[in-house]
Amino acid sequence: MYLCRLKKCQRLLTIYVAMERTEISTMGEFGLIRHLTRDMKAVCRSTQKGVGDDAAVLSFGNKRTLVTTDLLLEGIHFNLEYVPLKHLGYKAAVVNFSDIYAMNGTPTQITVALGISKRFSVEQIDELYSGIRLACERYGVDIVGGDTCSSLTGLTISITCIGEAADKDIVYRNGAKLNDLICVSGNLGSAYLGLQLLERERIVLKTNANATPQFEGKEYLLERQLKPEARRDIVEALRKAGIHPTAMMDVSDGLSSELMHICSQSGVGCAIYEDKIPIDYQAAVLAEEMNLNIVTCALNGGEDYELLFTCSIGDYEKLIPLDDVYIIGHITKQEYGTCLIGRNGEELQLKAQGWQAFEK
Repeated sequence: MYLCRLKKCQRLLTIYVAMERTEISTMGEFGLIRHLTRDMKAVCRSTQKGVGDDAAVLSFGNKRTLVTTDLLLEGIHFNLEYVPLKHLGYKAAVVNFSDIYAMNGTPTQITVALGISKRFSVEQIDELYSGIRLACERYGVDIVGGDTCSSLTGLTISITCIGEAADKDIVYRNGAKLNDLICVSGNLGSAYLGLQLLERERIVLKTNANATPQFEGKEYLLERQLKPEARRDIVEALRKAGIHPTAMMDVSDGLSSELMHICSQSGVGCAIYEDKIPIDYQAAVLAEEMNLNIVTCALNGGEDYELLFTCSIGDYEKLIPLDDVYIIGHITKQEYGTCLIGRNGEELQLKAQGWQAFEK
C-alpha cells in the first residue's frame, strides 16, 4: 500500500514538473487578477459589482455596501528602518478608506488581520494599533474584528474596509464619456519623492552612523509618504457643488496607470497636459536635487492617494471655485489612445510605469 502511494506521488510530481510555467512577473499585478477572476460569475443576488473597481458593491436594501481590502507586507510595501509603527498603522487604515471614497462612498467599519513575527513585542503592536485607532477616530470608522497569526517573514497587515453609499451616488471606473473633463485633487509625485528622500538618508546612515538626516524644508514630502490622508474633503466638496463624477478612482499606483484603467474600462482615450499636472514646490526642488524628472515622478510615482475623476464638461463652472481640484485634460475617442501633451505641444503615449507588483 505504501509503495503504491509513493509511486502515485512520484507520477503527480513528474506531471507537475512537466507543466508549462508562466512567470507571474510577465502578467503583473492587474494581469494576474484578470487571469484569476476571468471566469468568475456572481451567484448571489446581493453581489452588484465584484472584481475590477476600487471596492466591491453589495446590495442590501436601499443602501449599497462597499467592501475593499488591502495587504501590506514588510520589505515590499514598507521598511521599518524608517517607518514608525504608529504611522504605518495610520497609513494602513487610510489607504482602505481612500478606496471607499473613490467609489463616492463613506467608510464605516474595518477588520484588521496581522501576521506578527516573534521579533515584535506587545508594546510595538500597541504602537501599530494606536495608529489604526487614530485613523478610525478621525474618519469616524469602527474596528469590528480581525485576526492575528504568527509569521516567519516579518510583519503583515491586511485590512478590510466596509463602507456604504446610495446606489445613485456610487461612481465606478467605467463611466467616463467623450469630452468629459479629467480632474485630480491635491498634487502628484510628493509621496514618491518622500520615499526617495527616506531611502537616500537610510543609505547615508548605513555608511555613516553619525550623519544627521537632511529633512529640513522637506517635511511635507515625508508626511505625504508616511502619513497620507484620504480625500474625504474632496468627495464632500463635489457633493456640495452638485457635481457627480462620471468615473473615479484614487491614485495609488500612479496617474498614468489609473488613467489607463479608467480609459480601458470606459472604452475611451484621453489627453492630459503636462503643464496642468499639479506639483508641489518641495517635490520639484527635491526632484531637481536628485536629478529626477518631476513630471515622470508625478505620472508614475504612486501612493499619493489623491482622487482622479472625470465629469461632464457642463460642470466646468462648478469645478472652478473648488479648492485643491485641478482640471488636467479631457476624454477623447478610444482610437486616439492615452496621450500626454507636452509643454511644446508634442504628444506622448502614456505608459503604466508606476508600482508593478511581481516585477523581478
